[in-house]
Amino acid sequence: MAYTVPPSPAGPVGSQYCVCKVELSICGQNLLDRDVTSKSDPFCVLFMEVNGKWVELDRTETAVNNLNPAFAKKFIIDYHFEEVQKLKFALFDQDKSSTQLYEHDFLGEFSCTLGTIVSSKKITRTLLLGNGKPAGKGMITIAAQELSDNRVITLSMAGRKLDKKDLFGKSDPFLEFYKTGDDGKWMLVHRTEVIKYTLDPVWKPFTVPLVSLCDGDMEKLIKVVCYDYDSDGGHDFIGEFQTSVARLCEAQDASPLELECINPKKQKKKKNYKNSGIVIVKSCKITRDFSFLDYILGGCQLMFTVGIDFTASNGNPQEPSSLHYINPLGTNEYLSAIWAVGQIIQDYDSDKMFPALGFGAQLPPDWKVSHEFAINFNPRNPFCSGVEGIVQAYSACLPHIRFYGPTNFSPIINHVARFAAQATQQETASQYFILLIITDGVISDMDETRHAVVQASKLPMSIIIVGVGNADFAAMEFLDGDSRVLHSHTGEEAVRDIVQFVPFRNFRNVPKETLAKAVLAELPQQVVQYFKHQNLPPINSEPA
Repeated sequence: MAYTVPPSPAGPVGSQYCVCKVELSICGQNLLDRDVTSKSDPFCVLFMEVNGKWVELDRTETAVNNLNPAFAKKFIIDYHFEEVQKLKFALFDQDKSSTQLYEHDFLGEFSCTLGTIVSSKKITRTLLLGNGKPAGKGMITIAAQELSDNRVITLSMAGRKLDKKDLFGKSDPFLEFYKTGDDGKWMLVHRTEVIKYTLDPVWKPFTVPLVSLCDGDMEKLIKVVCYDYDSDGGHDFIGEFQTSVARLCEAQDASPLELECINPKKQKKKKNYKNSGIVIVKSCKITRDFSFLDYILGGCQLMFTVGIDFTASNGNPQEPSSLHYINPLGTNEYLSAIWAVGQIIQDYDSDKMFPALGFGAQLPPDWKVSHEFAINFNPRNPFCSGVEGIVQAYSACLPHIRFYGPTNFSPIINHVARFAAQATQQETASQYFILLIITDGVISDMDETRHAVVQASKLPMSIIIVGVGNADFAAMEFLDGDSRVLHSHTGEEAVRDIVQFVPFRNFRNVPKETLAKAVLAELPQQVVQYFKHQNLPPINSEPA
């Protein structure tokens, strides 16, 4: 077995845009018994594929005399939705104290992508030997958990009878919140806005991550300082107090929490000093700020549909100049785009059955033009099995259709939107639809497409457009609302940006993974944005 051990601890594997960290817990069942006088002493090694080689990331402890180990040591991995992260879990029976794996007996291995694990949350699979045969009855169970405290705290604060600091007017108060850093010094976490000319300010509610405010520790002391704002930066100290999040949480809408704001210097000087005013906690709420991975681990499925442009501007697929010409290596830009996006998304759909639709072609037997047809010619069941199934159906349909026109996007967008609308009736975060449209050119039905996108922005749906060939794609950039909000021809605004456009030509001479990263970069954020807007938590979420 060709395993490579990194010469130094493995550096950050993958892109620098880590979404979050995932903790993997490993158990073995019915492992092979390699020891004569006792049971095996198994340990598990985790490898990740980097540039075509298996690189060791970490190892568990050794479980002595145990064929059904539950390892205490967890594997922690940076999770990147937009990458295929191939993992291998190999189990060995420890025979010697050597770190070299060939010194230990091999008990079996299992390979999969990290996406497969997180989309199922927990998987149990057969362990295989090097020859691909089962390792006896040996099984491995891998469970995933997101390693992040996603709680956020929302505070509504006010003041009453704060000290007057300005000679000719009242104070201009603001609050600063501090926690202690690792060095024991106070560290600024949040500053409110300034409320002008008042001793009874009411600040706007604000939300900060609980980790930022108190490192997730509800009992940890935090310090709140009140200042009077001065435009020269020499703000006047009004007073301060120390408290904890647990104490702040005593505040309810009906019964606010009142805390005395103390100026220690005044307190020392004046015998009858009471306080420098009251800071009122009107309400304190802790909620969860769910991430993309929370929704996936909660059971949300990504429903993938492909829409393929078969208009005449693509050229005759029999000729090498055509964008649909399949070269001797068995590929073209259409197939490259399908593979790049599909191989990532297929991990997040349990049945891996994907509708593949075509538009802009004349179909047998009556050669009527269609802008929404199943490329497997089965309108009742347009589903293809996995990305391989889409590729096979695409190759098989090419000789049987006539490329025509025009380039109408709206029928396919509305087709997927109908299913997305049905999914909203469940009122759970269970399905999110992704439509990949691959096209060579200018949209003919721009008004209808804009309207379709604006309507789809209200649904659990995103649209990825990959432009192939060398056409002018200005209209596609217009649909991708990164720089401005998209409006329909009637003036209605898109609720959110759901279109991501990339021209394939920018990715012709780079590794194929780069295209997937570019087109899928915005998707996690779009999924979260939709479900949050609908106030839908992950299906299996815990209360804050």
